[in-house]
Amino acid sequence: MSKLITKITVPIILVGFFTIAIFIALNYEQLNSSFYIVFLLLVIFIFFFGLAVGQNFSSPIKKLLDRAKELSNGDISSQVFLETKDELSELASTFNKIAEELKISQEQERDMDKSVDIKVRAKTQVLEETIDALEQKVRNRTIEAERLVKRVNELEEELKSKKQDARAS
Repeated sequence: MSKLITKITVPIILVGFFTIAIFIALNYEQLNSSFYIVFLLLVIFIFFFGLAVGQNFSSPIKKLLDRAKELSNGDISSQVFLETKDELSELASTFNKIAEELKISQEQERDMDKSVDIKVRAKTQVLEETIDALEQKVRNRTIEAERLVKRVNELEEELKSKKQDARAS
């Protein structure tokens, strides 16, 4: 038996026994064998009545507690449905609203993450294209510089050969 059922059941049973004890004390001289049978049936009735009332009160609270634990463990789809028409049903309704708002919040966060990811990818793609264009320019300039160095070397060779031809003549 859970702690909550015990906390509700025990006081009801104790009040029932206390009431019986008062009636016994008031009519102590008039007790007969039929009274003991009624007393035994009354004790059994009070015990089961207290147990039933305790379970009736604690059952919705236990449902709420179980769903709250599920929600705290990340199960945002947990909902509580109570048939009572009291504060517990209002609490269950509020719990369901909180769970729904949490679900909406997580969906919005997921959508925002997707949006940010798409924007980052778009910016990254633009940057990659710019980098590729700059790398191509560097390659082209390098090829041009190598061609110019080769041409300068050729011209130096020609100049050297013309100087040697001029010295030889």
